Amino acid sequence: TSTITSKSISKAGGRTSYRGLVKVHPGCHDVKSFVKCDALLLDDESISDTYPYIECDEPRVNIGHEATVSKVSDEQLFYLQSRGIPQAEAETMIVNGFIEPFTKELPLEYAVELNRLIQLEMEGSVG
Repeated sequence: TSTITSKSISKAGGRTSYRGLVKVHPGCHDVKSFVKCDALLLDDESISDTYPYIECDEPRVNIGHEATVSKVSDEQLFYLQSRGIPQAEAETMIVNGFIEPFTKELPLEYAVELNRLIQLEMEGSVG
């Protein structure tokens, strides 16, 4: 049994790509695999690509794949800004909400560091 979750965030015309391989060898029984790819685009110039690849040599397996691409909407930004949150901070909040399912699985010190790096990147201080 395997579950793979990929999260990607693109901004400033960036491009993300996920290429994943699920391979089931002959003789493997009761195989279950699910691949989920979520992408968040922060502007209209950014792109996300997903290339799932499955090699299966067994007839009775349970393999699935799904991909979602979303953008930060004007409505989301308007809602947060109408509550006094500046646009840059609102975008950072949306990004943090997007990756929260991932960060909550990390040890605390790693989650804190990841959130700080994202904050710096959103401010334009990294790179």
